[in-house]
Amino acid sequence: MPAGAGRRGLPQGRHLCWLLCAFTLRLCQAEAPVREEKLSVSTSNLPCWLVEEFVVAEECAPCSNFQAKTTPECGSTGYVEKITCSSSKRSEFKSCRSALMEQHLFWKFEGTVIGVALVFACLVIVRQRQLDRKALEKVRKQIESI
Repeated sequence: MPAGAGRRGLPQGRHLCWLLCAFTLRLCQAEAPVREEKLSVSTSNLPCWLVEEFVVAEECAPCSNFQAKTTPECGSTGYVEKITCSSSKRSEFKSCRSALMEQHLFWKFEGTVIGVALVFACLVIVRQRQLDRKALEKVRKQIESI
C-alpha cells in the first residue's frame, strides 16, 4: 500500500480551502457594486468633503440624543465632527471615529483574546492530564501482566 493511500483528509482540506476562497471572493464581489454606485453618482449629491478640501470646525465628539435621531452621519459610529468645505464654504457633519471609542474597542478585543487563550489553556491542561492518566494506566496494566 503506497504512503498516504486511504487518507481522505487532504482532498477534504483542499475542498475546504476552495470553499473558503470562493466565499471570500463572493463577499468581495458583493461589496464591489456598492463602491461603484458611489463613484457613479454625480458630484452634486456627494458630501462636499468627498470632492474638495475641508477644515475641521469642531473635533470628533459623541452625538447628542437629538443629533442621533436627526443626523444620518451619527448612525454608523455614534460620533460626528463638523467640517467646513474650502471652496463651497458649506458646513456639514461627517462621521468619525473617536480615539476614546477606539481605545475601548482595543481593550475589549484584548480582553476577549486573553479570555479565549485562558479557556483553551485550561482545556489543554485538562486534556494533558487525561492523556497522562491513560498512559499511566496502560503502563500499570503492562507491569501487572509481567
